[in-house]
Amino acid sequence: MKKQLLILLVVILLCVMALEGCSKTPNLDSVAIDNLVTLRYADQNSANGWEAVHAAQPWLEQIRISTGEKVRINAYYSESLTKGANAWAATERDLADMAWMFHGYWADQTPLANVISLPLLPFSSAKQASGIFWQLYEKYPTLRDQFKDNHVLLTWASTPYFLVTAKKQIKTLADMKGLKIRVPAGPPVEIIKSLGAVPVSIGMPDTYLYLQKGVIDGTATAWESLLSFHQYELVKYYTYIPLFTVYFTQAINKRIWNNLSADIRQQINEVSGLQGSLFWGENMFDTAVHAGGEVGKNQGFGMMEYTMPTDELARWKDAARPIWNDWVKKMTDAGHPEAQDILNTTLELIRIYKP
Repeated sequence: MKKQLLILLVVILLCVMALEGCSKTPNLDSVAIDNLVTLRYADQNSANGWEAVHAAQPWLEQIRISTGEKVRINAYYSESLTKGANAWAATERDLADMAWMFHGYWADQTPLANVISLPLLPFSSAKQASGIFWQLYEKYPTLRDQFKDNHVLLTWASTPYFLVTAKKQIKTLADMKGLKIRVPAGPPVEIIKSLGAVPVSIGMPDTYLYLQKGVIDGTATAWESLLSFHQYELVKYYTYIPLFTVYFTQAINKRIWNNLSADIRQQINEVSGLQGSLFWGENMFDTAVHAGGEVGKNQGFGMMEYTMPTDELARWKDAARPIWNDWVKKMTDAGHPEAQDILNTTLELIRIYKP
């Protein structure tokens, strides 16, 4: 009897162990299993936001199709894998495999690329600015070297940011005096200072709360941000002036990139590089220009709009223009005599490059 009971217990134990083995799901993150590569993708923005719906999700789908479904990308939105401000370091340290990167968080890390964010550059669209940024990235090794800790797949830039405020319409330089305005780090901070306002550098996801609580009086923004972060619910006054453009990359951990097969790297490159840069600029930003204004109006939120006239715009340019020369001098003093050429190339491409 004891022997039979012992046999029964052994059988039960073996069944339990078998069931546990069947119930465990293997961790597919960052490994290749039967030629399937799975990668963790970090994005600070909401899965339902303009950027994710119009740019991230379609681009990740392009990668899936281009690689013949050999690459599975698990997307983690709303900072669920890493904070947006930590995305570059998280990717470098294998905490994320690839990520949406906003370089306004780390302006000192890529100072030569800050040429894109100099004040009042006359970009006609985000698509144009994105194509120009990629050409600068390819042309200047010293600029490219500042991104070396991760492997950059593509670069892109925004439409020019304009001003939105909660309680006061901005029409003149005098109207800016003392206002607390949210901007990213780098040249935008200097721009806002030169205009007499107080720059507040916080992440775009925090702008809603800061506006709601009155911590900031307004923000420099683009239509994409207004849509994705519902800023139109809290601001009333819109002042259209091309303050500055910000820039981004899609980057992947270098070790992971180098471990991918040559054919997969080539297939991902087919939807990255210049083509991917143009896609991201147009789909994240240009597509939002018309939609942003329509949402604000159609949902009943007041919009007091003001376009800066030429004579007043000239005064703003005079206040901000020294930042161009200061950037060139700072870069030259830091050992980058090519800075003036980078700026000249940027201005020439703005004139002739119409993608």
